[in-house]
Amino acid sequence: MHLADDPRPPLPEWITEAYAVLSTEVSDSNTEDSDQQVPSIDRDRAIEVLCTTDQLALEPADAEHAITRLLERGYFYEVDAELRVTLPSAE
Repeated sequence: MHLADDPRPPLPEWITEAYAVLSTEVSDSNTEDSDQQVPSIDRDRAIEVLCTTDQLALEPADAEHAITRLLERGYFYEVDAELRVTLPSAE
C-alpha cells in the first residue's frame, strides 16, 4: 500500500521518509534471516540506521521522535525493544 492511500493520519514528509528507510532495512534484514517470522528491527538498530543513512540527516533525538510518531500512528508496534512492521489488513 502506498502511503498516500493509507487510511492512517498523515505524517510530516521527513517522518514518512524515515519509515521508508526503516521499511527497506527491515525487508533487507528479513531476506537475510529467513527464520524470522515477523518483519522487525531492533530499536537501537533503527536509530543507528536513521542517523547514518545518506537519505536523512537525523540526530539521535530526531530519530527517536520519528520512531515515536511511527509507533503512535500504527506504522510499527514494539515488542521487547524490537520494532515490528504493522501490516495493513487485506480488506
